[in-house]
Amino acid sequence: MQIGLWTIPGRFVLAPMAGITDAPFRKLCRRFGAALTTSEMTTADTRLWQTAKSRHRLDLDMDAEPCIVQIAGSDPAQLALAATACVARGAQIIDINMGCPAKKVCSKLAGSALLQDEQLVARILDAVVAAVDVPVTLKIRTGWDPEHRNGPQIARIAENCGVQAIAVHGRTRACRFKGHAEYNTIAEIKNSVTIPVIANGDITTSQKSLEVMKLSAADALMIGRGAQGKPWIFRELNQLITPEKNYRPLEKNDVRDIMLDHLSDLYRFYGDTTGIRVARKHLTWYCNGLKDSTEFRSKVVRVDSAAEQVRLTLAFFAERMDHDLLAA
Repeated sequence: MQIGLWTIPGRFVLAPMAGITDAPFRKLCRRFGAALTTSEMTTADTRLWQTAKSRHRLDLDMDAEPCIVQIAGSDPAQLALAATACVARGAQIIDINMGCPAKKVCSKLAGSALLQDEQLVARILDAVVAAVDVPVTLKIRTGWDPEHRNGPQIARIAENCGVQAIAVHGRTRACRFKGHAEYNTIAEIKNSVTIPVIANGDITTSQKSLEVMKLSAADALMIGRGAQGKPWIFRELNQLITPEKNYRPLEKNDVRDIMLDHLSDLYRFYGDTTGIRVARKHLTWYCNGLKDSTEFRSKVVRVDSAAEQVRLTLAFFAERMDHDLLAA
């Protein structure tokens, strides 16, 4: 897949998810073969960039290329200014969010709410593409609601404005995360443009990825919730299309060390107080894939000490060294 001058070395990329895909998690997913990782969605209002949350979200992956920053907003000039500022910080691709279904985003006519106004979409994309000399990409949904699936029209507008790739979550804004992803609509979007299209939605297993590739004809797949607590899903997916690499199966000690490394990076990135809080949700997701982890999860998400989170994690694995640990 080609995005501007960048050749993307794989078909599986990490979805940007606010509050989840921070710098430590992006690094972990790249370690297991994510071909692209994008910053968490950041407001285009640069006046808010001095908050701790925005500073963390704008911590760029300067050790990985291309470095991608996702911005969200509804004012063309504001988005163009934010894109320029991100490029000045080192961003090599600017991604615009028109896919987020959250009420607090859509209430400001940002995210997927923009799909209702195709003229505003065009003005935003024209402004941002003109403002920066790096590729601009776009994240959308299939439409506003099931009666207004205008994803193909939005995709054509994007291509005409100079957008270099489009990621599509296979649901409308109204559907949020309910029901099944519409891979046939993604295929329709793919057939309507010549730029790369990345399919997103409900891709949680290797078998599902094969199904989505076939149904959507997408150039790549974007993994979101499927990577939560399972960053090694990218290795599993890559093995599916490159079986000759013979990846070694994960063992208990591997999972333990992945979790401990992740905790260490979170404490270092956020500091202990915030790092402990952020670690709780990641530990919960890890536990969803671990057998007999109910008691461990109950304890580890309640402690207020980084050292205690680490101790409980070590103890959980030490007590189960002779047992099968990974859930099917």
